Amino acid sequence: MVEIGKKAPDFKLESDTGETVQLSKLKGKAVVIYFYPKDDTPGCTTEAKDFSAAHEKVSAAGAVVLGISPDSVASHCKFKTKHDLAVTLLADPDKVAAQAYGVWVEKSMYGKTYMGVERSTFLVDRTGKVAAAWSKVKVKGHVDEVMAALADLPG
Repeated sequence: MVEIGKKAPDFKLESDTGETVQLSKLKGKAVVIYFYPKDDTPGCTTEAKDFSAAHEKVSAAGAVVLGISPDSVASHCKFKTKHDLAVTLLADPDKVAAQAYGVWVEKSMYGKTYMGVERSTFLVDRTGKVAAAWSKVKVKGHVDEVMAALADLPG
């Protein structure tokens, strides 16, 4: 996991619109980065819809939300269209960002271990430093926690 108060690891990933998004180019805005395991699965869909519902409030606060998973740009496009999502989704098929943020971890289900994304969220302040971090996120109520932290950011 990245440390609160330290510079957020930079990344450059392709978005659901085909544009390249680089974290360091967003300096001056607060950035909510949420890592999620897989497009169009129940928890991930709920989380994306919740962040989408908060889109206007996030924008009004001068912030952006970036959802990151190992899924492809094509998968993100389909997911975004199907659920009418307002958040920007970034493809991290090589897990570069997930590894930099410490969320590509060993998981286990039904006695089998595998590598996957641990649902996590990071709030990056306007100077590019990590202001808050949530790991092993429970989706219900999570966006409210993030919005409260965003409201507490200076500037």
